[in-house]
Amino acid sequence: MPSLITQVKSKLFIHSSRKSLHALDGAYASLLHGRSLDFEDLRKYEYGDQVRDIDWRATARMGTPLVKRHRAQRMHTVMFVVDTGRSMSALARDERSKKELAILAAGVLGVLALRHGDDFTLVYGDSAGVRRRAAGRSEGALEHALRTVDHAIDDSTAPSDRDALLSYVTRTISRRMIVVVITDEAPITPETERVLRRLRVQHDVLWLTLRDAEPVLDHTTGTVRSDVDSMWEVPDFVQGDLDIVRELTAQTEADAVRLAEVLKRMEISHGVLAGQDDAVSQLLQLLNRRSHARL
Repeated sequence: MPSLITQVKSKLFIHSSRKSLHALDGAYASLLHGRSLDFEDLRKYEYGDQVRDIDWRATARMGTPLVKRHRAQRMHTVMFVVDTGRSMSALARDERSKKELAILAAGVLGVLALRHGDDFTLVYGDSAGVRRRAAGRSEGALEHALRTVDHAIDDSTAPSDRDALLSYVTRTISRRMIVVVITDEAPITPETERVLRRLRVQHDVLWLTLRDAEPVLDHTTGTVRSDVDSMWEVPDFVQGDLDIVRELTAQTEADAVRLAEVLKRMEISHGVLAGQDDAVSQLLQLLNRRSHARL
């Protein structure tokens, strides 16, 4: 099996518009900024750097903008909470594997965390049980974590249980972490709101929604649709029915609006990933919004 880390990095290279010695040098923000009084060095200003980090005296001497870098006082732990129920074996909005999109999202943020000196851990599971991997701080550990997600989704025969995943974190994790929830478009429940409210008090939370494929396609596609939980096939005469499409679209949009409102009210960062082609740019935009929110 080819390295999942290599596949993730190839996406980062494709979406990077900057020339540098390293795929991630200077172009991407960390998940959570760490600052201290321990001066480390100076480097040239790059797009995306904070104006407050510019050393104006050194800039005047050298004639080019220079930025001060500081050694962070502590590292952060990023906890990936990944839904690995059988619904994650379905297709995403881009008609490609939702599992691969989840792995890509976790891999990109995992690489960024390692690049900025943070460690990470993984919580995953379905209604049959929730499991956790030990914290890691290397690309090898990240590769094992991504393979764990890959195998867990392939082997899962139980439906998803997002509330159980979130509840596990609130009950067992006391040290403050950056919690990245990776899940699909399942409607948010009152129990989800209750657990999220508690989770938000304990941790810094990011929520990534993976958009599901359109359940009803046009007849000309020739694609047979089936629900991964019930295994019922969508009847051929239903595909392309405009009334059904409108009803399903309205329900999906209503669920998305409600989720966005809940997350906004709780001040939880939220990103929506529709497919692999623009996933990296969407993640970077999310991190950029978080960065500016801390100004």
